[in-house]
Amino acid sequence: MISNEQAINSARLQTNIKLDCLHHVPHSNWAYLYDKDTFHLRVRTKKLNVDRVFALIGDKYDWETYHHEYEMRKVSSDRFFDYWQTAIRPEHRRFSYGFRFHSGEETVWMTENDILTKEPEAPAGFYDRPYIHEIDLFQAPEWAKSAVFYQIMPDRFANGDPGNDPENTSPWGDTPTEESFFGGDLQGIIDHLDYLEDLGITAIYLTPIFEAPTNHKYDTMDYKQVDPHFGDLELLKKLVEKSHSKGIRIVFDAVFNHMSANSPQFRHVIEHGEQSEYVNWFHINEFPVKVREGNPNYDTFGFFEQMPKLNTANPDTREYLLDIAEYWLKEVGIDGWRLDVASEIDHVFWREFRGRVKAINPDAFIIGEVWNDSLRWLQGDQFDSVMNYPLSDRLLEYLKSDDMDAETFASHISSLLMRYPQQANEVLFNLMASHDTPRVLTQLKGDKRKLKLAIAYLLTFTGTPCIYYGDEIGLEGDGDPDCRNV
Repeated sequence: MISNEQAINSARLQTNIKLDCLHHVPHSNWAYLYDKDTFHLRVRTKKLNVDRVFALIGDKYDWETYHHEYEMRKVSSDRFFDYWQTAIRPEHRRFSYGFRFHSGEETVWMTENDILTKEPEAPAGFYDRPYIHEIDLFQAPEWAKSAVFYQIMPDRFANGDPGNDPENTSPWGDTPTEESFFGGDLQGIIDHLDYLEDLGITAIYLTPIFEAPTNHKYDTMDYKQVDPHFGDLELLKKLVEKSHSKGIRIVFDAVFNHMSANSPQFRHVIEHGEQSEYVNWFHINEFPVKVREGNPNYDTFGFFEQMPKLNTANPDTREYLLDIAEYWLKEVGIDGWRLDVASEIDHVFWREFRGRVKAINPDAFIIGEVWNDSLRWLQGDQFDSVMNYPLSDRLLEYLKSDDMDAETFASHISSLLMRYPQQANEVLFNLMASHDTPRVLTQLKGDKRKLKLAIAYLLTFTGTPCIYYGDEIGLEGDGDPDCRNV
């Protein structure tokens, strides 16, 4: 974006082109390597203010011999701006560039240094893209582009083995509570793989399956132990093998932001205080560790005292969690990880996580739970994808009310598409609902026609669609725990 000084100088230029709306950022989602040979450039103008845009490309070492003009295509528009894009294949894997804008008889040039009404002497002051290294390319697994995911909460999907049910298991079909168990397990999923295959599912996202005291299992006690109410290691291997035989991949849920207050590590801190070998695994604010009137003196997920937050900057904690990530890739051959509360964990951890995971399986799909703009995590060094709640928010808002017309909805979607590089858009984890939101049909007030529209949009929009279990048959339910029904 132009600086304040440039904007003041630009105001003196006699032109109808809205100079303060011209926007481009090098080395970002506005200028990125799409594949090993192709580079994408984007630029923004005021809506309906500019007729044509050209990208001026050349080699800074020999502009005269190696320079080209690329007419840019208007790829998107929102309420305020038009967005233009072009793809180039630089001859020497480096280039300098600027932009030229046309509106009627008027022409304006934009470089890194200035905005001008006279053609600048290239490449002085132009944007510069140094030598392009393929190793820096953001690449997500190719299979994710065509995958159709299905999210399963094991306790709530199907009870295949009543013999491993928890005590006081609720009858199937009862109204769920925060504490209730229904007895769903891994065998129940195995028994329904044919159903999922017929439905067109090619990947399953399992919410946590590791040993934990709750029905949702987001408070892990032992990351290397399958929760006994779900089954055991051999049954888990059977699920993965049978799924793979049907062309269905399996992605596990990694809860590395926090763990259970009943975990051996946290219990050791409670018992031994500052002398505990695990004292730096958590964020303890004072000793002894305790909860006063519902307020813990240690950091937690949200305000849940039973979920103390892990200190992923601590080398021992970090290595413990990274070993878990590697273990399940090797032990049962899972196809990726969905990362819980990913935005609250440091970027250093996620960079190492990606390196360790991809070293074992370059095709492993890494999905972060980030609810807002996620560009920081989608640079090719951390996640392959994020859960695209902004898409579902906009789509359901459009379908639920008469306050938003189609043009406004299209404008919102256009803005979302400009947030990330194209290869990130192609694998964004698109969903209409999850265990953290009310059911789609409930949000749409029981209107099954709108439900079909929502799912049709989900399955045809760019990205990787995910169906929350039961939405395909129209299950209804309000927020947690009602949306975690059977």
